[in-house]
Parts: sequence; structure tokens; C-alpha cells
Amino acid sequence: MKILILGAGQVGKTVAQALSHERNDITVIDQNRQTLKAIEDRLDVKTVLGHAAHPDVLLRAGAEDAELMLAVTDSDETNMVACQVAYTLFQTPTRLARVRSSSYQKHENLFAREAVPIDFIINPESLLTTSIMHLIEQSEALQILDFAGGKVQLVAVKAHSGGPLIGHELANLSQRVQDLSTRVVAIFRHDSAIVVDGRTVVEEDDEVFFLAASQDIPRVLSAFGRSSKPTRRIIVAGGGRIAEQLAMRAESNHLVKIIEIDHVRCRELAPSLPRTIILNGEATDAVLLKEEDIENTDIFCAVTNFDETNILSAMLAKRFGVGKTLAIVNHPDYFDLIQGDTVDIAISPSLFTIGAILTHIRRGDVLAVHSLRRGAAEALEIIAHGNSKTSRVVGRSAKNLPLPRGATVGAIVRGNELLFVNSKTIIETNDHIILFMLDKRHIGEVEQLFQVKSLFL
Repeated sequence: MKILILGAGQVGKTVAQALSHERNDITVIDQNRQTLKAIEDRLDVKTVLGHAAHPDVLLRAGAEDAELMLAVTDSDETNMVACQVAYTLFQTPTRLARVRSSSYQKHENLFAREAVPIDFIINPESLLTTSIMHLIEQSEALQILDFAGGKVQLVAVKAHSGGPLIGHELANLSQRVQDLSTRVVAIFRHDSAIVVDGRTVVEEDDEVFFLAASQDIPRVLSAFGRSSKPTRRIIVAGGGRIAEQLAMRAESNHLVKIIEIDHVRCRELAPSLPRTIILNGEATDAVLLKEEDIENTDIFCAVTNFDETNILSAMLAKRFGVGKTLAIVNHPDYFDLIQGDTVDIAISPSLFTIGAILTHIRRGDVLAVHSLRRGAAEALEIIAHGNSKTSRVVGRSAKNLPLPRGATVGAIVRGNELLFVNSKTIIETNDHIILFMLDKRHIGEVEQLFQVKSLFL
């Protein structure tokens, strides 16, 4: 597939890296020569220097025969205009754009073909807010991702000493969480993936990924060492769009405080957040944190625009005894330095954006894609179409699909029913298959497996 990526920031670079490994023809446009040079040195992609919305720049980049355009610059307006130019002058078939401002998204008709023709809007702030809210509600989880409209969730949890499943085989899980259905799809031990089966023994500090119905998550979490404690007090470092959305969703059931350094922004936030305490100050100010009862805070969320501020403030909060610390981190090299020991959870905005983008460009009827383990692994929800004559999956055992190594069918959603597969589970037309892939380089094989053919022999 020939793809244009507009913008070589963190999102653009990460998307280019993810897609270039899947045999796509990638061209990246940006105005920063040094940034483009760094991408060329690392990835097998083409680059074009120039303004991403200018027709002549798009022409040089090959917009005339591009199949997909991803407008992910830092400017909503540039992304919107670029989509308009691509549609009007080059008839680019599919156009995705990152649009962060809620002012634009309030008007649904704005993005119609006769107005600003964008096929899919990507809003990283909204995706991040949803993820953080999940982690607030289930405080012992490391990651929570939705499938099937939120009916099913993929959860990552660290196995703690004393948990009823520690030192036992996964086959015993059903006995430990009676009356619940769940499936462990992967375990990472010392940063290495383990292909699991019923004989796999869970060890302390394993990072375990499991699937379960949303309402069953708390009880399954308890099997791995700790039950989620009720979260009451939240401090948010930063007063940007993510902080505002987070406080809007949390303030009705939690005591929320926002620390923002810009006093003008503090005044802007106050009217829309009547139940949130807004403090003008620096999130890295230890005296301020102590004054605000940091030691009795349940969760500290560092969501400023600066990685260093997020990391340092979360480190301070953890040192003062906060139950759980989260930090938004854009620079990938920081993850290995801080995740787990320095900060409880590091969250990458670019990975959420990638997941949303991949949902729209995967071949086949893919409803959701989530990038995991800093982009190495992937979980996706794909619909099975066709029949036993036109499909390689419909009418066949879910346990015996010819999947690549490291790919696992975690669950099937059939209507309102959640099925965890066994040797008797047969895939039916319109089943929603939830797959976990340890190595996303094999995604092409999975896409081909689910493609419907006019004649299947």
C-alpha cells in the first residue's frame, strides 16, 4: 500500500516505523530537514521536505497515486487543509487526520465530503483519557483495553507475591476465580514473551495479559495478587486538554486536584470544572505536593506536555507514598528507564494514535487494534465473514486455525455472548475474533487468513 504520512513528530515517526515493517511504500513529509534525515537513516521510507498542506509538496510526495494519507502534524488546521487538498486535487481514496481541538469536533457536519473531507478523525486526547480512567477504576492493572464496544477487556497485570495463582499452573485459574470466564493470552517474564498453555506456571513479577468480561475484571485481578482498592483522591499534574477531560469525567465520583503552572490557564479551567480544585504552581514543587496531602493521594497522573516534568513529578509523588503513579511519556527511550521502578505506569500517546490508525488500514473487517509492549505486540478484533467455502476460518475450529507462532485466539464475541475458545468452538459468520499477537510482523499472514475469497479450495 502506498501511504503518505504528514508530520514527522513522535506520532509520525512511530507510525512510519510500524507501517514500514509491513511492506508498505511510505513517504513522510515534514518541514524539518534534520528530522527527516534521522528517519531516513533508521527506516526504509522516502521523505519530502516542505509544508504538508501545499499542493506542490503533496505532488512531489506522490499524492497522485497514494492510497492512504495520514495527516498527523501538530497543527489541526494543517491536517484539515491537507485532507481537503488531497481529496480535491488528487482524489486520494482514504484520508485520516489527527484533530485534537474539541471546537472542531463539536460540529459533525464539518467533516463531510462536501465540507472538509476527512474519512476518519483521530483524537489522541480522548483515547488517552479513556485509558487513564480505566486505570483509575482498576488501580492494580497496568493496562486496560476495550474490545467489542467495551464488553470485553484485555488487561495487563503484574503478578504479586501472595496471589492465589502464583506458583500454580494456568489450568487452575478457573478454580481460583470460580463462576468467571477468563483467558490468559500471554505472559512476559523479564521482558521476554512466553507462549502460554494450561501447564504454564505463573511466577512473581510476571506481566500477565488476560481477557475477561468487563464486569469480571476486579475478581480476576485478585487472582494475581491484589484486589483493586477504591480510588478516591486524584492529583493531576498539568492543565492541558487531557487534564481537563480527565477531571470532567472523574470529578463527580472522586476528589480531584489539578496543578497547573500557568495562572491564565487555571482561570480558564475553573468554570468548566466546578468540583475540581485547581492549583497554580509547579507539579515538581515538593513543598506544594506536601501541602496538598500528597501522601494520602490514591493516584497521581502526570499529563503535562513535557516528559521530564511528568517523570520528575511522578517520581516525587511515588517517593511520598502515592498508591499509583502514571506519567505520559512521548520519548520511547524513557520507557525502559522508568516503567515499573521509577513510575508505576508510563503511557505513550503515539501508541494510542497508532492503534486508532491501524484499525482503519488493516485489511479485512478490523474493528479495533491496540499496540502493546511499545509496539512489538498487537491485539486486534476482526470479524469473520463468508462461509465454509469462501473463508479459511468460518466453520473451522478456533483452536486449530493455521495462525503464525505467537498468535492466539483469545475470545470470540457472538452477538451478546462471550466465548472463550476450546477444542469444540467452531467459528461462525459474523463472529468477532479477538486475537493476541506476540510478534506483529506476522500480521499480514493473519489478514490473509481472514480474507474472503470468491472461490476457496
